[in-house]
Amino acid sequence: MAEARAAFPAVAQPERLLSLDIFRGLTVALMLLVNDPGTWSDIYWPLRHARWHGWTPTDLVFPFFLFMVGITTHLSLTRRRAQGQGDAVLARQILRRGLILFGLGLFIAWFPGYAVSGHGTLADRALAQLLSWRIPGVLQRIALCHVAAGLLSLRLGARGQGALVVALLLGYWAVMTGVPVPGTGATGLAALAHPGATVSAAVDRALFDWGPLGNHLWAAAHTWDPEGALSTLPAIATALLGVQAGRWLARPLPLPTRIRGLIIAGVAGVLLGEIWDLVFPINKSLWTSSFVALTAGMACLCLGALLWGVEVRGWRRWTRPALVFGVNPVLAYVGSELMAIIIGGVITLPWDHRIAPLQDVIYEAVFYPLLPEKAASLAYALLFVALWWAILEVLYRRRIFLKV
Repeated sequence: MAEARAAFPAVAQPERLLSLDIFRGLTVALMLLVNDPGTWSDIYWPLRHARWHGWTPTDLVFPFFLFMVGITTHLSLTRRRAQGQGDAVLARQILRRGLILFGLGLFIAWFPGYAVSGHGTLADRALAQLLSWRIPGVLQRIALCHVAAGLLSLRLGARGQGALVVALLLGYWAVMTGVPVPGTGATGLAALAHPGATVSAAVDRALFDWGPLGNHLWAAAHTWDPEGALSTLPAIATALLGVQAGRWLARPLPLPTRIRGLIIAGVAGVLLGEIWDLVFPINKSLWTSSFVALTAGMACLCLGALLWGVEVRGWRRWTRPALVFGVNPVLAYVGSELMAIIIGGVITLPWDHRIAPLQDVIYEAVFYPLLPEKAASLAYALLFVALWWAILEVLYRRRIFLKV
């Protein structure tokens, strides 16, 4: 137990940094914006994920959130240690939160309990939903990364965590490019050329394609999953890098010194990611090691800029909308996902000689006639984000927060 305690020295609790909530809130708001366009066929390129290799601003959203998971994990454990909570209590809390998040992810994938776009009886559609119930997912990955970052933080100090990050990133690189892809035998860059023909995809199929019991992978592919099992390992490295950033921010140093440290680390991460891209391409769907380095570096740079603007310069008037997203991230994500499912398929209306989802009716009646296609799609997404800002603002004023 002495080793575990060494990871959390008895120091004064760090000051509350508003920028952390703002950073998380901006990330969640951007997540809603890119997840809820008026139509998926008309989207400006920065609001799309990269097709395969490469990255767009949209590809920064998920790793930024996992990076924040790591930061808040360290700060939360430090605070609870200062309150006298022991390892056993902390471990139970970490596991409980992970199970709840994983369960919420499974619930979103199952909801509303039947295939909304299928045919046949309700029983047939309910069975179809069970046979295609996706097991990997965004909240599931967040849950696994939170549990891993939390439990490892209890057992390992800064050096141990740093060594583990290096091992995860180098090991993943070696496996993805050095192990022949089942079925093709490809290695090197050729082993990363096609989404369904990688080592990661083979692992996903082995774990989640159950034959007559259904395929439980991403419905858009069925042969691989962007939140698959093997690629969750480097995602854990993203969270652990966030833990290291949290450790740095908690140090009793002048804030400008801590900001400079973040900026230096950010530049180093971006450079490492771009160099690594030459031999292990930046790829969000595979969560490649170069992607981890690049996005962790970008997160440090963005967070450093926020800290300077909000904490040092005092530019806070604009922060309230981001704050209400940042203090209620689980509610914002889960609620928005369920709402998108309901208006995107559960509620249907007669429209334009067909039965259309409510979302299509709103988009085609209000936005499409007034604006060019991509602008109309973006305007719908902005309205969706604004609606959730209004909901979260009311909850914030009433001090209602969803804690898991």
